[in-house]
Amino acid sequence: MKKELLYPFILILIILIFFWQFILKGLLPIPSDTIVGLYHPYRDYYATEYPNGIPYRNFLITDPVRQQYPWRFIAIDQMKQGQWPSWNPYSFSGTPLAANLQSAPFYPLNVLFFMFPFHISWTLLIMLQPLLAGLFLYLYLREMKLSNYAALFGSIVFAFSGFSIAWLEWNTLGHVGLWLPLILLSIEKIVRVIRGFRVKNTKQIYLWSGILTFSLISSFFGGHLQTFFYVLLTSLAYGTVRIIHEVNVIQTKVRKAAVFLASSAILAGIVTSVQWVPMVEFISKSTRLADQSDWLSEGWFIPFQHLIQFIVPDFFGNPATLNYWGTWNYGEMVGYISIIPLLFSLIALMWRRDKKTLFFTILLIISLLFATDNFVARIPYQLQIPLLSTSQPTRLLFLVDFSIAVLAALGFDLFLRKKVSIKKLLVTVGVIGGIGVLLWVYVLLGSGENLLVAKRNLILPSGLFLMGVLGSLGYLGKNQLLKHAALFGLIVFTVIDLLRFGWKFTPFTPREYLFPQTSTIQFITSQPGKFRIMATDNKILPPNFSSMYGIESVSGYDPLYSRDYAELASAWSRNTPNNEVIDFNRIITPDNYESKIADVLNVQYVLSLSEIDSEKLHLVFEEGQTKVYENTEVLPRVYLVESVQTVKNVEDMLDKLFDESIDLQKTALVESNTIPIDNRPLSELEHVDITDYLPSRVTLQSKTEASRMIVLSDVYDENWRVFIDGTESTSYRVNYILRGVIVPEGSHTVEFSYSVFN
Repeated sequence: MKKELLYPFILILIILIFFWQFILKGLLPIPSDTIVGLYHPYRDYYATEYPNGIPYRNFLITDPVRQQYPWRFIAIDQMKQGQWPSWNPYSFSGTPLAANLQSAPFYPLNVLFFMFPFHISWTLLIMLQPLLAGLFLYLYLREMKLSNYAALFGSIVFAFSGFSIAWLEWNTLGHVGLWLPLILLSIEKIVRVIRGFRVKNTKQIYLWSGILTFSLISSFFGGHLQTFFYVLLTSLAYGTVRIIHEVNVIQTKVRKAAVFLASSAILAGIVTSVQWVPMVEFISKSTRLADQSDWLSEGWFIPFQHLIQFIVPDFFGNPATLNYWGTWNYGEMVGYISIIPLLFSLIALMWRRDKKTLFFTILLIISLLFATDNFVARIPYQLQIPLLSTSQPTRLLFLVDFSIAVLAALGFDLFLRKKVSIKKLLVTVGVIGGIGVLLWVYVLLGSGENLLVAKRNLILPSGLFLMGVLGSLGYLGKNQLLKHAALFGLIVFTVIDLLRFGWKFTPFTPREYLFPQTSTIQFITSQPGKFRIMATDNKILPPNFSSMYGIESVSGYDPLYSRDYAELASAWSRNTPNNEVIDFNRIITPDNYESKIADVLNVQYVLSLSEIDSEKLHLVFEEGQTKVYENTEVLPRVYLVESVQTVKNVEDMLDKLFDESIDLQKTALVESNTIPIDNRPLSELEHVDITDYLPSRVTLQSKTEASRMIVLSDVYDENWRVFIDGTESTSYRVNYILRGVIVPEGSHTVEFSYSVFN
């Protein structure tokens, strides 16, 4: 038992070594150097010390601090305040939060956020990705009767694979994927326990059914739909194959296994409905399905030449060294698992004959088939199959790397049991070696700066390959000392190579770089009342950054956002009532401050790097290059209007929204036949005030002398319900995108409350 625990301990030790900079120096595995190195007002804040900006490690990794970190911060903050994380008021002038799967508010391991500071918890979650992925795969491989060495070997490969490293700091994809080996282990346990069923095994069946259910739930809540889809498909395929394999067993046992597996899946579906129901509903109202032509662009599929990166990860350079010359995005193309594991995975493919190897070989082939550019891979996009047609297939590298890791363990196990002759080994070596020779010929005969990069980056993999060949030959020899040294060397060289690969790509940064307070931010947060901001340059407080300070913005960066808001933003940008959304863009950054749309959306402050000459904007603050202007024509967050103008449809509403003759502070545009209010001037005694403002609940107090329309300058959504003195009333879509409600004469309490489960 003690020896069995040694191998997981080795894996844990390797994980700790990888994160040594956090453990010993307090540096965070968060790309916060891009925050202060790329964007204002942070560059202004550090301008004295770094006049040219703070150097940053990897420009490719900005999304974690622009999306995942802020979204999780918002969700956890709301939960800590006892609120259901339903609504994000800080982006797109307000947008659903629980519908955003990447906010991952219900992920079980989020318990860490209630125990430690947010940045520490986030770091621990990042560390848990390779740790749990490796441990779960180790347990699964041991269940498959592989040796300790082979199981450890495969777990290390999976934990530090190219996909795992490329997406490590996102803290979502890895958490979805790490549950796959535990799911497969649970399926295997359930099938095996039922096959040899005895009364005493009942607890085991329920235990592993519970683990399977929990793993499925955790994988979904991990925060990335596409990766979960791959996990689910693989799990379904594996479960089906295992049940079919048992058909020769008593039929009642086969049915019982199927029932337990299906029950676990159904229960997981019920539990996760708290997030997939709002997600599916919001997808139907979003722009995500508007444009499905991305698959025609270069880099959507993995180009065949990029398969070289399985042998030489940086053949096309690396963004961390600023010399990447490959197709589109390095992170989408790299599936490197180190060349020694690649050798052993090829050994399994060529020389191992069992059903385990067959399953993962088929999984590997199918994954590669749909990840690369070929006529089969294009079919889901040509047919516009839901979910698949909007998902970039390069993420299939998750299944590719997982399959190769398992195959590497299977091949290593076969090798250690001396079932691979020197002849078979040399044939396998010849395949990879032949490719390596062709690559060397190509770079030596070619010319140009790019091939110099490729040539430099070929040296290390070539040397590692030779070490792997020598180590393999040494193990197959008769000298026992040499055998032990060779085994040790094969594993150690693999670990060193994967650690080197991971360290090169992964930034570790000081805590003070993580969303620091600057004078500009302090100025904005010190202003009274509710308001929004906008920026004229995408280098100033990019979308989602402001949410870290509780500042609301009209901009946003998310694959999912309201179709209505996208249409309004399109018209706003053109400054005409043309709301056609030409193509899908994950980022919306309105910059037309002169438009009355900015006033309607409660934009009180405009940030700019250049001087603005506008009658409506007054300069109120400066910090370095960053200038803050106040909008003197901004409409309040909530106000009463004197009249309501009904329109035929949303197109008519948009036309009138741009009509300069209509004063939108006095008139509300509503799509309705009749509106029961008195159209007459407001008296000085009539008013409406915000008494409580929470993300998913807004409470107002009104006093009117007649029936009036209240306009709340927050984004309209059908799931926002409104109550007047506790009685539900009608919420109107006002001014194309805002919320409105009619209040009767007198003093009233009005409450807007958001819930998908009405």
